[in-house]
Amino acid sequence: MPKEIAAIIVKNKNIRNGRPIISGTGITVHRIAIWYNLGHSPEEIVANLPHLTLTNVFAALTYYFQHKQEIGLEIKKENELAEMLESQFEKTSKAA
Repeated sequence: MPKEIAAIIVKNKNIRNGRPIISGTGITVHRIAIWYNLGHSPEEIVANLPHLTLTNVFAALTYYFQHKQEIGLEIKKENELAEMLESQFEKTSKAA
């Protein structure tokens, strides 16, 4: 990874379970990847997260494309967890 991107995208086991994040924020690379894959442009992402810069978003996207399998697995696990929680909530709601 180029050193410029390594200065922007960092991992810290104490933040977001060690997922790669944009330095100085809690925004994960996989969150940026999700928005991008939903069709949001980098400019739209910055408009929705104004504490980020285009440089931040492009660094996150570069990391994503260089580590697509890793980030894709994170997204998959998050989706599976969300589905499980939704299912549990639905069961609890019906029982109440």
